[in-house]
Amino acid sequence: MIRAVETVQGSAYGPDEALLVLEDGTAARGRAYGAKGRAAGDMVFTTSMTGYQEVLTDPRHAGQIVMMTAPHVGNVGMIPEDSRSGRIWASGLIVRDPARRASHWRAETELDAELRAQDVVGIAEVDTRALTRHLRDHGVLRAGIFSGPHLPSVPGPQGIQPLLAQVRQSAAITGTALSEQVSTAAAYTLEPDGNPDQQGPTVAVLDLGMDTRTLRALTGRGLRAHVLPAAAGADQVLAGDPDGVFFTNGPGDPAEMDRAVEVARAVLAAKIPFLGLGLGHQILGRALGLETYALHAGHRGRNHPVQELDTGKVLITTHNHGFAVQAPTAEPIAEPAMSPYEGGRFGRVRVSHVSLTDQVVEGLECVDVPALSVQFHPGAGHEAGRPYDRFAAMISTDAATRVASEEN
Repeated sequence: MIRAVETVQGSAYGPDEALLVLEDGTAARGRAYGAKGRAAGDMVFTTSMTGYQEVLTDPRHAGQIVMMTAPHVGNVGMIPEDSRSGRIWASGLIVRDPARRASHWRAETELDAELRAQDVVGIAEVDTRALTRHLRDHGVLRAGIFSGPHLPSVPGPQGIQPLLAQVRQSAAITGTALSEQVSTAAAYTLEPDGNPDQQGPTVAVLDLGMDTRTLRALTGRGLRAHVLPAAAGADQVLAGDPDGVFFTNGPGDPAEMDRAVEVARAVLAAKIPFLGLGLGHQILGRALGLETYALHAGHRGRNHPVQELDTGKVLITTHNHGFAVQAPTAEPIAEPAMSPYEGGRFGRVRVSHVSLTDQVVEGLECVDVPALSVQFHPGAGHEAGRPYDRFAAMISTDAATRVASEEN
């Protein structure tokens, strides 16, 4: 049961217990799960019924305590091939009913054991349904999980007050840039489908904190991916005259990503085909002069309906984001921003996709320069993969146009 801190009662804490404390004074008592210690971060929930391993290893969850709304967690164990990166990025994990043991034939370790191995603090046997409703009503809140030596020696409100103070002093995601903390440390290149003999168009990829699926979507379409760290400048991104530029998904507040915005503006000014995904979508919006804002509770899960405005089709998509682009959805936006390059404008941009849950802008498409972006992950589902296809088509069209121009 979740309670206000001042109403929490009970006996002394046992060695296997844990406390969850939210910044608004809400508290829940449960069982320690994973490592024992202290975790802090923005508390968010994901509506995925499966895929806790993919959620935990997604770099977009850096700095967040993740709560699974599905009650049963851990029954698949941990399967290295299914991870979205080389480690768990979530700061902490909240579950209701953890499995006693993994039952999948591919599992190599238990979830609980992997959390301990990576020093990720969790809590189990709490009312995740009530906590999800609390976040839905009150929005994203900072939280802390406390177990082991960090449990208070005094039960009740008096012991929890110091923990509440720690939570309120912890950093929030809003106002924080995280991409450079989770991005690749050095540039590298992947050939189309891993075949070094295949000479496909080259895409400069600005890694803002992507998962492993992202590059497969490019190389599987015959594109050569030259991946760069999030701190790369415009000169590095445009070096070698890439055939396209891709800004990936990632964690953090897009309002704090000024350097990436300037790089995006350089790409738009050069009229090189551009694709933005997730955080890359938000950065494109900022490059076009649009504002971004923090969502009330965020969109996280595999079951979010998004409408493609051109066709009217509804896509069931995967989401993991807490920020969005502010833009009108009724008609194209005429000349939204002045470019600092050559005194020109980037021209018109229109909203291409909207969330059917809350009308959040889920896609942008430039009319006068070759650029588009989507907020959701386009690799999930056949129809949802279309942004990658359109990006590849833009690159082919741009290459054909260049050839024709040179011949004339």
